Amino acid sequence: MHDQPPSPQPPEELQEIGAPEQFAALAHPLRQRLLFVLGHRPATISQLAAHLDTRKGNVAHHLKVLREAGLVHIAETRRVRGGTEHYYQRTARRMVVAEPRADGTAAMLAAVAQELQRSPAEIVLTLRHLRLSPAKAQQLAETLARLVDESEEDGEGQPMHSVLVTLYQQAAQPAGTDTSP
Repeated sequence: MHDQPPSPQPPEELQEIGAPEQFAALAHPLRQRLLFVLGHRPATISQLAAHLDTRKGNVAHHLKVLREAGLVHIAETRRVRGGTEHYYQRTARRMVVAEPRADGTAAMLAAVAQELQRSPAEIVLTLRHLRLSPAKAQQLAETLARLVDESEEDGEGQPMHSVLVTLYQQAAQPAGTDTSP
């Protein structure tokens, strides 16, 4: 996306997702993709529509839902040819869902799947099952979070990469069912 205003810092480093309207807003793959794009810099409806290869009216509708849920805000407004141009941005750099719900999780995974299909480079996608004590699972979760949080970004001209990290305990299996890799 081109012709961006300077990147203002979002007002929060971390936003916890918990309100029903936030879960409802997260339950659509296009809104997830909008949040991905708006994670680093503000963008207009036209820029978002071009980047996501969708209609401006579609983007405007989904931005309204995200805005009403408190997940995006107008970061800057500019006068352009007699009109007003709004630059939207996420309300926080990181968003954490404290108690994930099935609809939001499904939408996030669907959005990631769409992004993977559009990737021009080779992707890494791995699912591994591990038998871990609660202490080792906690240690792994902290290590993964730290690895992502401490990754340093390169300059503005470099390609954007996305990282999805999840660690979850599988539901109990019926006796005699082996879930080993």
